[in-house]
Amino acid sequence: VNHAGFASRTSLDDDTDGTPAWFTASGHRHARAGGARRPDARMARGFLRVALLALVLCLAVDGGEASPVTKSEIGLSAGATRRLLAAHQYRMREKVPLYANKAGPFHNPSETYQYYDLPFCEPDAGLKSKIEDLGEVLEGDRMTSTPYDVPFRVDKENESLCVKTLTARDLKRFRKAVEEDYYFQMYYDDLPIWGFVGKIEKILKPNAPEMRYYLFTHVHFDVAYNGDKVVEINVSTDPLRTVDITEGSEATVEFSYSVRWKETRIPFERRMEKYSRYSFLPQHLEIHWFSIINSCVTVLLLTGFLATILMRVLKNDFIKYSRDDEAQLEEQEETGWKYIHGDVFRFPRFTSLFCAVIGVGTQLFAMTMGVFALALVGVFYPYNRGALLTAIIIIYALTSGIAGYVAANHYRQMGGQNWVRNVLLTGFLFCGPMFIVFSFLNTVAIAYRSTAALPFGTICVILIIWALVTAPLTVLGGIAGKNARSEFNAPCRTTKYPREIPALPWYRGALPQMCMAGFLPFSAIYIELYYIFASVWGHKVYTIYSILFIVFIILIIVTAFITIALTYFQLAVEDHEWWWRAVLCGGSTGVFIYGYCFYYYYARSDMSGFMQTSFFFGYMWTICYGFFLMLGNVGFRASKLFVMHIYKAIKCE
Repeated sequence: VNHAGFASRTSLDDDTDGTPAWFTASGHRHARAGGARRPDARMARGFLRVALLALVLCLAVDGGEASPVTKSEIGLSAGATRRLLAAHQYRMREKVPLYANKAGPFHNPSETYQYYDLPFCEPDAGLKSKIEDLGEVLEGDRMTSTPYDVPFRVDKENESLCVKTLTARDLKRFRKAVEEDYYFQMYYDDLPIWGFVGKIEKILKPNAPEMRYYLFTHVHFDVAYNGDKVVEINVSTDPLRTVDITEGSEATVEFSYSVRWKETRIPFERRMEKYSRYSFLPQHLEIHWFSIINSCVTVLLLTGFLATILMRVLKNDFIKYSRDDEAQLEEQEETGWKYIHGDVFRFPRFTSLFCAVIGVGTQLFAMTMGVFALALVGVFYPYNRGALLTAIIIIYALTSGIAGYVAANHYRQMGGQNWVRNVLLTGFLFCGPMFIVFSFLNTVAIAYRSTAALPFGTICVILIIWALVTAPLTVLGGIAGKNARSEFNAPCRTTKYPREIPALPWYRGALPQMCMAGFLPFSAIYIELYYIFASVWGHKVYTIYSILFIVFIILIIVTAFITIALTYFQLAVEDHEWWWRAVLCGGSTGVFIYGYCFYYYYARSDMSGFMQTSFFFGYMWTICYGFFLMLGNVGFRASKLFVMHIYKAIKCE
């Protein structure tokens, strides 16, 4: 395995992938609390004050040394844009900040370590860490000063960085890094740059091939500028300037670097566009559009199928059930959904849990729409470090009131009395399992001494956000929900005793129905899933959020349609327990996505090791669990609208 090709001096502009050359290796509706007492109102105002104060505090903590952006990357005012541009203006020979970020195995993107965990040259003045904001820490960024001196528009040839004597322990660490394809990442004026630590050469011999490990000792920076601003930078390692570290207990190595500046016509406002070029290559756009066309065909077929049911089958049912003829009793076996009208609106078992699922699912749906709104206006540009994770945490905290309101309101409509328990269950339904998974994975990262392990201070900030924003807003929403005047107006009266469900064939069970319900929505998104996985669990950049939003809307529509169809078939055989079935069938797409994780891990990636494996399957379980709750809520709401509609259209005794 010879990585010399990746380490050679290549410009990003010449890369056909549009990524660095070395990467080519592989409503709620605000309801007034009618009838609420003054103490409840006082409590609500108190919670709201605390929540706002906590949010301001957390945003202040988050604002460390945030990465400046340009006007094209996010819609800013002219004054704000001028201030941000001024932060990136340099005079001749002025020092430009260069930070070393992290290093790690190329094929294990979550397994990252601090740059100086490897025995590289350290600054004479000592290591100085850059203050990170919340999102950057969550991304595993740990930026530190370097001894590289790359002032603005100053060329350098063969500048010595340091002469270092590597001990046996140092050589062992470098050998391990080269063997596992370690890369390093730096930031120069907030522009990311990457390079490999070394290369492996395979020497063929008569008996057995011999592997030789070489350490790169020279780094070359190609920097492009426009006026007084840095626009582009590429880093490369010279494959001819290496040190053989295969054997020996000690070695003296001289590390060096060179810098070459060139002028470019690319404006500063467009300097981030090259990082998103991969997504806009013609062959990739064709695949994206094929994915959308495939999804649209699925939606059209489902729409036609449901239109047939609603316009023909249901029309015939309405005609039959509208007759007062006693001969109608003979048709009870054929179409029996009217004959369970006294049971179809009987509330499900485990009412509190059911309402919590609907509440959290509604919150996650609102959070997803909020994240898409920010993405579509251009907030999440490539390598805006940690912006997505920060947005998810803040939006999740701010939408927690939706979960409390929806859950408590449904719980009150279903006759529940212990609303406090219901609100607590709602607050922990998603956060609880996620905290357990996070605790285990963070412990693994600490054991590996990886930068993926969150520091204690960051964990405290997240807990403060949860305790002072998420929890109070959930309780506040619960108070508003339990005092809301909305009622569950069923079109049919519910009988005192439930009707016995007839014996049904095996394929009418919950698991076979979930398999049928999850397959079609998954087939509508599986092509897009690869690009998302390659971005989250790889080194590709995903920036076509408009196409992703279209696919998400199609996923919602297909989930709603298929759940309605299965609910009709369930009622047609006189099975009136549709409440939980609609949630399970709607959320089953999350199970399919988790199944796709196994395929991606073993067939489409080269990830390995306990840490990377646990991170991949652990965090993907959390994401798929969130999809299950969100799509389960979509399936239930679609089925509820359908059931209410068909039973309003007939005369129920």
